[in-house]
Amino acid sequence: MNTVDDLRAAIVQGAAKRIRPKFMTAATMLIGLVPIMWSTGTGADVMKHIAAPMVGGLFTSFLMELVVYPAIYEIWKWHFEIKKWRRLHPKFSIGTEEAK
Repeated sequence: MNTVDDLRAAIVQGAAKRIRPKFMTAATMLIGLVPIMWSTGTGADVMKHIAAPMVGGLFTSFLMELVVYPAIYEIWKWHFEIKKWRRLHPKFSIGTEEAK
């Protein structure tokens, strides 16, 4: 992996593999929690206060894992590992501008 495009392609491929399992997990939990949010019977007021943070956590977890974490990983991996390795091993770097 010598260019940022190689890194980005690997990250996109990894995030794409996580979409289905993450969506299935979130959908299953939402199917269980949405009826609690709509309930009106005895104890519903307490259960709504318990279920609301869980629903919010599902949405933020979904976004964080598929959007934010890959971006942070790209920045970290490129700036702190790949560039450092290329500086220490210039003969293995492909003749890119950033390698020089």
